[in-house]
Amino acid sequence: MAKSKSSYVCQNCGAHFGKWSGQCSDCGEWNSLTEAPNVSMPHHNKTNKSASPRSPAPSKGGASNYSGAQSAVMPLNAVSVTLDARLPTGIGEFDRVLGGGLVAGSVVLIGGDPGIGKSTILLQTATNMARADSLAGSALYVTGEESLSQVAMRAQRLDLPTDRLRVLAETNVETICAALTQEQPAIAIIDSIQTIYTDAINSAPGGVSQIRESAAILTRYAKQTGTALFLVGHVTKEGTLAGPRVLEHMVDTVLYFEGQSDSRFRMIRAVKNRFGAVNELGIFGMTDLGLKEVANPSAIFLSRYDKPVAGSIVMVSREGTRPLLVEVQALVDDSQGQPRRMALGLDFQRLSMLLAVMHRHGGIHTSGQDVYVNVVGGVKVMETGSDLAVLLACASSIKEKPLPSSLAVFGEVGLSGEIRPVPNGQERLKEAMKHGFTHAIIPKANAPAANSKAFKGINVIAVERLDDAIHRAFEL
Repeated sequence: MAKSKSSYVCQNCGAHFGKWSGQCSDCGEWNSLTEAPNVSMPHHNKTNKSASPRSPAPSKGGASNYSGAQSAVMPLNAVSVTLDARLPTGIGEFDRVLGGGLVAGSVVLIGGDPGIGKSTILLQTATNMARADSLAGSALYVTGEESLSQVAMRAQRLDLPTDRLRVLAETNVETICAALTQEQPAIAIIDSIQTIYTDAINSAPGGVSQIRESAAILTRYAKQTGTALFLVGHVTKEGTLAGPRVLEHMVDTVLYFEGQSDSRFRMIRAVKNRFGAVNELGIFGMTDLGLKEVANPSAIFLSRYDKPVAGSIVMVSREGTRPLLVEVQALVDDSQGQPRRMALGLDFQRLSMLLAVMHRHGGIHTSGQDVYVNVVGGVKVMETGSDLAVLLACASSIKEKPLPSSLAVFGEVGLSGEIRPVPNGQERLKEAMKHGFTHAIIPKANAPAANSKAFKGINVIAVERLDDAIHRAFEL
């Protein structure tokens, strides 16, 4: 056994250092290094003594029981490929975010602000899957933060069926793996990973070493046994998952709750998914009976005015695999001091760049003026297809001239003032038509064929330059 030495681990990014310092040189965080002993790993045996698919419970202090079968080198074309059947969660929007349902043996990390609905949606999922005919009684909910009575009270308040869901209050990962081996559930939920610890690490739960090693043990168990695993993660004040970034690399899927905890709607975004589309968005409404999926997501992000108002426009975004209509609002006003720029739901740095493009190539300047841009509903637009909508909303506010409420736009704006195409342009047009929009300003490269019958009900205005787009928008 190698001699154990002490090292220092950054609590923010998980980087290792041989000696302590006041600042982490990797992430720049101050006073984040804590001492953690190096755990020596035993040598591999030459003989294959791997466990069966349902491995026995790990012994105290050892994660090596789940080290897996001995690997063999083979040609890639000799690897058998099977399409794993998806396990439906019973919640359509949740299945969409996961890529069509749960995959056996997958590990899903879900994070969000306190009280936003992480435990609620997972408890709903667990009770739904526990009552499924093919998975009857095959779900285990492990709580490390709440007592069993608190979990039961939440389920009773949400009017959920609890007769087949198995529950366990435990924080020791070795004990949890033993329970999983005994129960052999199809899905398991760990709430939360920050409360779990292993006897192999001599530090408090919630530290970098404990989170990393506990997650590694649970992940190895899931891969060997085929149990689909949910891990609940805390978030920092910046909204990112707490603990080492390596935690996100270890799991198959990372989901984030978006939106405010006091809002009636909740959004779950997939920021990583090995089995589905990245940036897929699931939209839910918070009710007295838990989270309910929203049947028509575009409708909740659109405001209905008695008459058109200046500074408002509707853009057709694409989140994951579906188009989504959202309203972009802008307010441009004379500054009383240093001009301010603020963007909610959009990239702030990109807003500053777009305003410079509008000055140079659109003839509209915002120097000496405050500019505020907001995406209604709390949704975050991650794509550049919002560029044209942002600039038209700003131009409308500056001119104090409303744009038609029947107008929808999308398109990326380049530094030379060109309107660049965006992916899936015709799907976006169809979504706008479905909601009654009769005019659309889009990039010329996204325009449908002139004789296309599918778009006869909408006036498509294809533009190549920003100045042309602004001119055509205010002509309508």
